[in-house]
Amino acid sequence: MAVELMGIEHDALDPERLAQFWSTLLDRELVDSTTIRDGGSGFDIRFVEASEPKTGQNRIHFDLTSTSLDDQNAIVDRALGLGGRHEDVGQRPEEAHVVLADPEGDEFCVIEPGNNFLAGTDAIGAVNCDGTRALGQFWSAALEWPLVWDQDEETAVQSPHGGSKVTWSGPPLMPRHGRDRLRLVVSPVSGDVQTEVQRLVSLGAVEAGQSENGRVLLTDPDGNEFAVVAAADVQR
Repeated sequence: MAVELMGIEHDALDPERLAQFWSTLLDRELVDSTTIRDGGSGFDIRFVEASEPKTGQNRIHFDLTSTSLDDQNAIVDRALGLGGRHEDVGQRPEEAHVVLADPEGDEFCVIEPGNNFLAGTDAIGAVNCDGTRALGQFWSAALEWPLVWDQDEETAVQSPHGGSKVTWSGPPLMPRHGRDRLRLVVSPVSGDVQTEVQRLVSLGAVEAGQSENGRVLLTDPDGNEFAVVAAADVQR
């Protein structure tokens, strides 16, 4: 058995505003006022109301692809016009990608054209995560996706069907500032939630609670929260 990556859950003080920003930037359909339809990445993005503003750098961010320098500049200009801003996370002047933040300060990168690692991926080329090599191995086993990169403590997985990659940068890890604003949401490919939860625990996850609607919260081997939900409970 395996789980399927159904979505990214994204905290926001104003979920509707942030959903509109990302929907317009990615040119993707809004399923409702807070959920962006999968546009080829392999997952939806759902914005949920947060009780506290963002503090510190996010441990997960999106890497957006571009097809040319003009396209990269156009994506940057569109993001700025929608309320985004340039962000300094310590990038070097010679680096060709552009670091931006959305209206609530969530970092993302617009990757330069010709980046071979993200060739053939979606507009969201990668879900870029702070994490150890062990975490990449955990998610490879959980999703039954092959490791498409495993070098110098950095790892990446991708669905055999293509779409966005999920990457882990290796140590040293960034400090955690409260609850992470971006979280993975997965669903069993077959079988029930509890059976799959037991398998994930056997791979190194830890149960962290269960909500009234049956979604089970776990933490992965690096302590990042994620959710397991029944496929019937996911709006597609």
